[in-house]
Amino acid sequence: MKGDHESKQWREWFVENGSRFLLCARQWTRSMADAEDVLQEAFVRYWRNQRHLPGDPAALLITSIRRAALDLARKETRRNNREQSALVLEGDPITWFQPTEDERERRLQEAIGELPAAQREVVALKIWGELTFEQIGEQLACSPNTAASRYRYALGRLKEALQARHVR
Repeated sequence: MKGDHESKQWREWFVENGSRFLLCARQWTRSMADAEDVLQEAFVRYWRNQRHLPGDPAALLITSIRRAALDLARKETRRNNREQSALVLEGDPITWFQPTEDERERRLQEAIGELPAAQREVVALKIWGELTFEQIGEQLACSPNTAASRYRYALGRLKEALQARHVR
């Protein structure tokens, strides 16, 4: 009976937090479908191997998400190399928010997409992953101060980009 109760608690926790984990997965994947697959794979890995580990479950799950995304990317690269075809990114552009007609959000998406990868990754982990700079540093193998600096620089660049585009 204890297992059923624990399973129900985890399902509720995942329903409550799943959307922000999906946004994190989206950071490391080429499409929303890949992000959904990565999130599912990561949660299964977490549930089987890490759920009893001490520490913040969100941080552990984000580690699993990142690893699953890297695994997927490696797998796709190997497949593409085997097929000896050029990598062509087709389909929907990368989106950071729910689809919208709002011009301001569209421009913000563009500005986020123009950030250097290291800064974009910190923004995703901080805002959508809700991690501390210490946790971000652990994820990215850098100091908390470096993570905080990347975040500040990213916010500064976003502000400049949006002001240059006259977004208010």
